[in-house]
Amino acid sequence: MSQQQKNKLSNVLIYILLAFGAITMLLPFFWMISTSLKTAGEAVAMPPIWLSSNLQTGNYEEALQAAPFGRYFLNSIIVTAISTSGELLTTILAAFAFARLEFYGKNILFVLLISTMMVPGELLTIPNFVTLSDWGLINTYASLFLPFLASVFSIYILKEAFEAIPDEIYYAAKVDGCSDWRYLWTVMVPLSKSSIVSIAILGIIGSWNSFMWPLIVTTEQTMRTLPVGLQAFTTEAGTQYELLMAASTIVVVPMIIVYIFLQKYIIEGLASGGSKG
Repeated sequence: MSQQQKNKLSNVLIYILLAFGAITMLLPFFWMISTSLKTAGEAVAMPPIWLSSNLQTGNYEEALQAAPFGRYFLNSIIVTAISTSGELLTTILAAFAFARLEFYGKNILFVLLISTMMVPGELLTIPNFVTLSDWGLINTYASLFLPFLASVFSIYILKEAFEAIPDEIYYAAKVDGCSDWRYLWTVMVPLSKSSIVSIAILGIIGSWNSFMWPLIVTTEQTMRTLPVGLQAFTTEAGTQYELLMAASTIVVVPMIIVYIFLQKYIIEGLASGGSKG
């Protein structure tokens, strides 16, 4: 077998593996949408029915009427907007401080922050809940976004992106009388747009899909978000899978659309933020 044939065979195998991986990733989404269009009997039929012979589009309308999804949608938007905006602000300021400013203990402090990434988030659930409970913030918007106004991972990514900007630009700006504050917002932020956008997108997706924390800190229906609202289809009598999948589709589709159109920023941002040069 010639080298050219070996290369073609290698490429074919790679494409087969990629296709298999793509199908594996897309299958749950296909099943979710397919089930959302089935009858109650088809949703639990064995062997499974992949496609319904009579599409039940009314499942979506029924799902929206089963719970106050309008309120859940508004809550999700408010919490996502505030938590993402707060995370971006703290990330930009902290990343700039670690990348450009000189102060005592900077490296030690940064290492300590990075080390917190090794702590599982679940360990912080109880301390965060107790703190917010002592402050009387349970069942408020503040309880939903306060623990997520800062991200060490985001600071690390943006710090690397800031440090990739040549020092000569900073020195030239200082010679022209530019303050650190002005240099940050007029030079560093625009030059690091891809990293900042990728951080924002990941923050939006994470906040929108958050389930456990909103479930813990909210007991009133009026304060719950979309993922928590999906519980409305699970009762003591069982789970209405066709309605649950219809509601899940409504929750997931906006984030899928966001990711499809902005995925290049995520890739560019993580690639530029994860390496210097």
